[in-house]
Amino acid sequence: MGRESIVLLGVNHKTTPLAVREKLALTGGYDEPLRTLGQLNGLGEYYLLSTCNRVEILFTCHDNRRMRREVLDLLFAGNVTREEVAECIYTFENEEAVEHLFLVASSLDSMIVGEAQILGQLKDAFRHASARKATGIILNKLLHKSFSVAKRVRTETRIGASAVSISYAAVELGRKIFGDLQGKRVMVIGAGEMAELAAEHLVGQGTTDVVVANRTLERAMKLAKRFHGKSIGLDELVEQLAHVDIIISSTGATGLILHKKEVASIMRKRRNQPLFFIDIAVPRDLDPEINTLENVYLYDIDDLNSVVEMNREQRDQEAIKARRIVEEETLKFLHWLSSMELTPTIIDLRTSAEAICQAELLKTLSRLNGITPKDRQSIERMASAIAGKLLHNPLQYLKTDHPCTDQEQRIATVRQLFDLDNQPTPTDNDQ
Repeated sequence: MGRESIVLLGVNHKTTPLAVREKLALTGGYDEPLRTLGQLNGLGEYYLLSTCNRVEILFTCHDNRRMRREVLDLLFAGNVTREEVAECIYTFENEEAVEHLFLVASSLDSMIVGEAQILGQLKDAFRHASARKATGIILNKLLHKSFSVAKRVRTETRIGASAVSISYAAVELGRKIFGDLQGKRVMVIGAGEMAELAAEHLVGQGTTDVVVANRTLERAMKLAKRFHGKSIGLDELVEQLAHVDIIISSTGATGLILHKKEVASIMRKRRNQPLFFIDIAVPRDLDPEINTLENVYLYDIDDLNSVVEMNREQRDQEAIKARRIVEEETLKFLHWLSSMELTPTIIDLRTSAEAICQAELLKTLSRLNGITPKDRQSIERMASAIAGKLLHNPLQYLKTDHPCTDQEQRIATVRQLFDLDNQPTPTDNDQ
């Protein structure tokens, strides 16, 4: 029948509009779609990944064309038309499928290159597939390999070291000012999405005691609840500066909401402990003159963007190194896969030779009278050595790449020459 192919089907943020991705997202979890996939006749091993930016199905099969169609129809039926999927679906097979998975695991295919979240999502998806016994020797090896590739990329490059989003840039600048963000207190002014995201990253780095100040108290309470913090009105803003270390502002106000003189008065109460302002608002919320105060650091959206752009250039250089690692590891996996496909034929070849040796030894030794155990061992070793030498060239032929034949053809040739698919089991009648 030939070897199974590794096939990967997917849609992601690069190929598919959000309106379509929303319909494909597996909001109900992995269990039901994995169970449904398991009912397909002809599907070997299979695995499914679903995130906000991508849905990918990885599987093994013999009939690639039929299984691709059936997998797509089964997973996406009722949500999108075949025409909608056809316009945005990407398909990779064998080497390309392996390489794509490694790129995804290493965050080289992410919206933000170098972000670490995707590896956790891959591992979670693998746990679900493994729990359902959906993966076997090939995909287990492949997915574990993808985790080690991601680790190698993180270890040998600085792909994840520099901020390439506004929110990460805020965290990076905060570290430069305070050294360690553990235990630092944060205030979010307004309810802008970027301010919220920056606060989320800061909390992820160990900051505590989040305060949300907003013109609408209800919105402030809702956001504060998310961070297990407290909410205040904008009229309490200046007073609260005495009790926080990092302020992120994004109100959408038409004028400045905080001036230099107000911050100066608070710095005396703070005994000049550092204060870090991040003004993400356009137009700006915070008086630029605040930055002239001692131990006060103010960064606006342009400052953050310049950090992001500089880091993006550095990360692009690191991505070149990371892709080289992915290429190396892809070749290593394909070599392992190749050896796996050879193993049954090598075993059958050796078993056949051993069976012939044993049968001929029994015939010969039964006719020899007065043979000593030592002589018997010498004859057995000689027979084994002859078989080994005769098998040397066929085994080398199997293991060595040839310009005119692929591995599948070489396996078929050896199996036919040595009649490995029709080997009779030796019996006493053969003696």
